Amino acid sequence: MTVSLALRPTLYEETVPGGGHTSFILKRGQLLRITDLEGSANVSLLLLNAAEKSERLNLPDSLKCQHTAKLTAGHCLYSDMGRVLAAITADTCGWHDSFGGVLSASEVQEKYGDGRYQELRNSFYRNGVDNLLVEMGKWDLGLADLLMCLNLFSKVTVDSDGCFHFQPGNSKAGDYIELYAPMDTLVVLTALQHPMDPNPTYAPKPVQLTWHQAQSDGISLLCRTSRPENGRGFYNTERLYI
Repeated sequence: MTVSLALRPTLYEETVPGGGHTSFILKRGQLLRITDLEGSANVSLLLLNAAEKSERLNLPDSLKCQHTAKLTAGHCLYSDMGRVLAAITADTCGWHDSFGGVLSASEVQEKYGDGRYQELRNSFYRNGVDNLLVEMGKWDLGLADLLMCLNLFSKVTVDSDGCFHFQPGNSKAGDYIELYAPMDTLVVLTALQHPMDPNPTYAPKPVQLTWHQAQSDGISLLCRTSRPENGRGFYNTERLYI
Protein backbone atom coordinates (compact mmCIF):
# COMPACT_ATOMS: atom_id res chain seq x y z
CA MET A 1 0.00 0.00 0.00
CA THR A 2 2.90 2.35 0.58
CA VAL A 3 6.55 2.63 -0.35
CA SER A 4 9.14 2.01 2.34
CA LEU A 5 10.29 5.22 3.98
CA ALA A 6 13.87 4.15 3.29
CA LEU A 7 13.15 4.70 -0.40
CA ARG A 8 11.85 8.24 0.05
CA PRO A 9 13.96 11.36 0.60
CA THR A 10 13.51 12.65 4.16
CA LEU A 11 13.00 16.39 4.01
CA TYR A 12 12.70 17.21 7.70
CA GLU A 13 11.55 15.85 11.03
CA GLU A 14 10.61 17.27 14.39
CA THR A 15 8.98 16.23 17.65
CA VAL A 16 5.87 17.97 18.95
CA PRO A 17 5.90 17.62 22.76
CA GLY A 18 2.78 16.68 24.67
CA GLY A 19 0.72 19.86 24.91
CA GLY A 20 2.59 21.40 21.98
CA HIS A 21 1.31 22.79 18.71
CA THR A 22 2.59 23.67 15.25
CA SER A 23 1.48 24.66 11.75
CA PHE A 24 3.03 24.49 8.28
CA ILE A 25 2.27 24.08 4.60
CA LEU A 26 2.47 20.50 3.37
CA LYS A 27 3.48 21.00 -0.25
CA ARG A 28 1.81 19.26 -3.15
CA GLY A 29 3.45 15.86 -3.61
CA GLN A 30 4.80 15.66 -0.07
CA LEU A 31 4.00 13.01 2.50
CA LEU A 32 3.71 13.62 6.23
CA ARG A 33 4.12 10.74 8.68
CA ILE A 34 2.79 11.40 12.21
CA THR A 35 4.03 8.87 14.78
CA ASP A 36 2.73 8.21 18.28
CA LEU A 37 5.97 7.93 20.24
CA GLU A 38 4.69 6.59 23.57
CA GLY A 39 1.19 5.24 22.90
CA SER A 40 -2.25 6.75 23.62
CA ALA A 41 -1.42 10.01 21.88
CA ASN A 42 -4.05 12.32 20.40
CA VAL A 43 -3.45 14.90 17.70
CA SER A 44 -6.18 17.42 16.89
CA LEU A 45 -5.78 18.33 13.22
CA LEU A 46 -7.11 21.11 10.98
CA LEU A 47 -6.52 21.33 7.21
CA LEU A 48 -7.02 24.27 4.83
CA ASN A 49 -6.18 25.17 1.24
CA ALA A 50 -2.87 27.04 1.66
CA ALA A 51 -3.61 29.31 -1.33
CA GLU A 52 -7.23 30.10 -0.42
CA LYS A 53 -7.83 29.64 3.29
CA SER A 54 -11.60 30.01 3.02
CA GLU A 55 -11.49 26.43 1.69
CA ARG A 56 -11.32 24.16 4.73
CA LEU A 57 -11.61 20.58 5.93
CA ASN A 58 -15.22 19.38 5.85
CA LEU A 59 -15.49 16.32 8.08
CA PRO A 60 -19.22 15.64 7.52
CA ASP A 61 -18.66 15.52 3.75
CA SER A 62 -15.50 13.42 4.20
CA LEU A 63 -17.48 10.81 6.11
CA LYS A 64 -20.65 10.98 4.02
CA CYS A 65 -19.08 10.63 0.58
CA GLN A 66 -16.94 7.67 1.70
CA HIS A 67 -19.76 5.92 3.56
CA THR A 68 -17.84 5.61 6.83
CA ALA A 69 -17.91 6.83 10.42
CA LYS A 70 -14.19 6.29 10.91
CA LEU A 71 -11.18 7.39 8.91
CA THR A 72 -8.19 5.19 8.10
CA ALA A 73 -5.94 4.16 5.19
CA GLY A 74 -7.62 4.52 1.82
CA HIS A 75 -9.73 7.48 2.89
CA CYS A 76 -9.48 11.11 1.81
CA LEU A 77 -9.92 14.30 3.82
CA TYR A 78 -12.14 16.58 1.75
CA SER A 79 -12.54 20.34 1.66
CA ASP A 80 -15.88 22.10 1.46
CA MET A 81 -15.18 22.50 -2.27
CA GLY A 82 -15.02 18.76 -2.90
CA ARG A 83 -11.24 18.70 -3.24
CA VAL A 84 -8.79 16.40 -1.46
CA LEU A 85 -6.74 18.28 1.12
CA ALA A 86 -4.94 15.09 2.17
CA ALA A 87 -5.16 11.36 1.54
CA ILE A 88 -4.48 8.73 4.20
CA THR A 89 -2.04 6.47 2.40
CA ALA A 90 -0.94 4.36 5.39
CA ASP A 91 -2.20 3.84 8.92
CA THR A 92 -1.16 1.32 11.58
CA CYS A 93 -3.68 2.57 14.11
CA GLY A 94 -6.85 1.83 12.14
CA TRP A 95 -9.31 4.39 13.52
CA HIS A 96 -9.26 8.17 13.87
CA ASP A 97 -12.06 10.16 15.50
CA SER A 98 -14.13 12.81 13.72
CA PHE A 99 -16.61 13.58 16.50
CA GLY A 100 -14.85 14.65 19.71
CA GLY A 101 -13.48 18.15 19.01
CA VAL A 102 -11.00 19.78 21.41
CA LEU A 103 -11.01 20.92 25.03
CA SER A 104 -11.41 24.61 25.91
CA ALA A 105 -9.60 26.32 28.81
CA SER A 106 -12.61 26.03 31.13
CA GLU A 107 -13.02 22.33 30.29
CA VAL A 108 -9.33 21.63 31.00
CA GLN A 109 -9.61 23.40 34.36
CA GLU A 110 -12.77 21.49 35.25
CA LYS A 111 -11.34 18.12 34.20
CA TYR A 112 -7.73 18.38 35.37
CA GLY A 113 -7.74 21.17 37.94
CA ASP A 114 -5.43 24.17 38.20
CA GLY A 115 -2.28 23.99 36.13
CA ARG A 116 -1.09 27.58 36.04
CA TYR A 117 2.08 28.86 34.43
CA GLN A 118 2.98 30.67 37.65
CA GLU A 119 3.55 27.35 39.41
CA LEU A 120 4.32 24.93 36.57
CA ARG A 121 6.12 27.19 34.10
CA ASN A 122 6.33 25.42 30.70
CA SER A 123 4.48 22.39 32.08
CA PHE A 124 1.31 24.43 32.60
CA TYR A 125 -1.97 22.92 31.39
CA ARG A 126 -2.71 23.90 27.82
CA ASN A 127 -5.99 23.53 25.96
CA GLY A 128 -6.86 22.66 22.38
CA VAL A 129 -8.84 25.77 21.49
CA ASP A 130 -6.09 28.18 22.51
CA ASN A 131 -3.32 26.05 20.99
CA LEU A 132 -5.06 25.94 17.62
CA LEU A 133 -5.86 29.66 17.73
CA VAL A 134 -2.21 30.50 18.44
CA GLU A 135 -1.16 28.65 15.29
CA MET A 136 -4.06 29.97 13.22
CA GLY A 137 -3.13 33.54 14.14
CA LYS A 138 0.20 33.03 12.35
CA TRP A 139 -1.79 32.63 9.12
CA ASP A 140 -4.17 35.56 9.69
CA LEU A 141 -6.97 33.27 10.90
CA GLY A 142 -9.06 33.65 14.04
CA LEU A 143 -11.87 32.24 16.14
CA ALA A 144 -14.39 32.46 13.31
CA ASP A 145 -12.12 30.14 11.30
CA LEU A 146 -11.88 27.43 13.96
CA LEU A 147 -13.27 24.24 12.41
CA MET A 148 -14.26 20.77 13.45
CA CYS A 149 -10.99 18.91 13.89
CA LEU A 150 -9.92 15.35 13.22
CA ASN A 151 -8.50 13.59 16.30
CA LEU A 152 -5.72 11.30 15.12
CA PHE A 153 -4.99 8.09 17.06
CA SER A 154 -8.27 8.25 19.03
CA LYS A 155 -11.25 5.90 18.67
CA VAL A 156 -14.81 6.91 19.53
CA THR A 157 -17.64 4.49 18.85
CA VAL A 158 -21.38 5.08 18.82
CA ASP A 159 -23.82 2.67 20.47
CA SER A 160 -27.38 1.82 19.39
CA ASP A 161 -28.72 4.71 21.47
CA GLY A 162 -26.49 7.22 19.70
CA CYS A 163 -24.12 7.70 22.66
CA PHE A 164 -20.38 8.21 22.11
CA HIS A 165 -17.84 5.95 23.82
CA PHE A 166 -14.10 6.62 23.96
CA GLN A 167 -11.96 3.50 23.53
CA PRO A 168 -8.71 3.74 25.56
CA GLY A 169 -5.52 2.21 24.21
CA ASN A 170 -6.43 2.59 20.54
CA SER A 171 -2.90 3.66 19.60
CA LYS A 172 0.32 1.94 20.65
CA ALA A 173 3.86 3.29 20.77
CA GLY A 174 5.18 3.44 17.21
CA ASP A 175 1.78 3.61 15.51
CA TYR A 176 1.67 6.11 12.66
CA ILE A 177 -0.51 7.66 10.00
CA GLU A 178 0.70 9.03 6.67
CA LEU A 179 -0.95 11.95 4.89
CA TYR A 180 -0.25 12.63 1.22
CA ALA A 181 -0.94 16.13 -0.11
CA PRO A 182 -2.29 16.36 -3.68
CA MET A 183 -2.41 20.17 -3.21
CA ASP A 184 -0.61 22.74 -1.07
CA THR A 185 -2.32 22.18 2.29
CA LEU A 186 -2.06 24.26 5.44
CA VAL A 187 -1.77 21.89 8.42
CA VAL A 188 -2.57 23.09 11.95
CA LEU A 189 -2.28 20.65 14.83
CA THR A 190 -1.89 20.24 18.57
CA ALA A 191 -0.88 17.18 20.63
CA LEU A 192 -3.36 17.13 23.51
CA GLN A 193 -5.59 14.57 25.16
CA HIS A 194 -8.95 13.80 23.58
CA PRO A 195 -11.89 15.52 25.33
CA MET A 196 -13.45 12.12 26.12
CA ASP A 197 -10.25 10.51 27.42
CA PRO A 198 -11.20 9.19 30.89
CA ASN A 199 -7.67 9.64 32.29
CA PRO A 200 -8.14 12.17 35.15
CA THR A 201 -4.50 13.28 34.92
CA TYR A 202 -3.28 15.91 32.47
CA ALA A 203 -0.73 13.89 30.50
CA PRO A 204 -0.61 14.72 26.76
CA LYS A 205 1.76 12.57 24.71
CA PRO A 206 4.42 13.63 22.17
CA VAL A 207 4.35 12.81 18.48
CA GLN A 208 6.97 12.86 15.75
CA LEU A 209 6.44 14.54 12.41
CA THR A 210 8.45 13.39 9.38
CA TRP A 211 8.23 14.99 5.93
CA HIS A 212 9.02 12.98 2.79
CA GLN A 213 8.91 13.65 -0.91
CA ALA A 214 6.69 11.06 -2.58
CA GLN A 215 8.41 9.49 -5.58
CA SER A 216 5.34 9.14 -7.77
CA ASP A 217 1.59 9.59 -7.85
CA GLY A 218 1.23 5.85 -7.22
CA ILE A 219 1.37 6.64 -3.50
CA SER A 220 -2.27 7.76 -3.70
CA LEU A 221 -3.58 4.79 -5.72
CA LEU A 222 -5.27 3.14 -2.73
CA CYS A 223 -7.16 6.31 -1.92
CA ARG A 224 -8.06 7.09 -5.54
CA THR A 225 -9.61 3.68 -6.07
CA SER A 226 -11.22 2.94 -2.70
CA ARG A 227 -14.38 4.83 -3.69
CA PRO A 228 -15.62 6.25 -7.01
CA GLU A 229 -16.11 9.54 -5.17
CA ASN A 230 -12.40 9.69 -4.38
CA GLY A 231 -11.44 9.43 -8.03
CA ARG A 232 -13.62 12.46 -8.72
CA GLY A 233 -12.17 14.25 -5.70
CA PHE A 234 -8.62 13.83 -6.99
CA TYR A 235 -9.72 15.01 -10.43
CA ASN A 236 -11.29 18.13 -8.92
CA THR A 237 -8.06 18.78 -7.03
CA GLU A 238 -5.79 18.29 -10.03
CA ARG A 239 -7.82 20.80 -12.05
CA LEU A 240 -6.29 23.50 -9.83
CA TYR A 241 -2.95 22.84 -11.53
CA ILE A 242 -4.02 22.43 -15.15
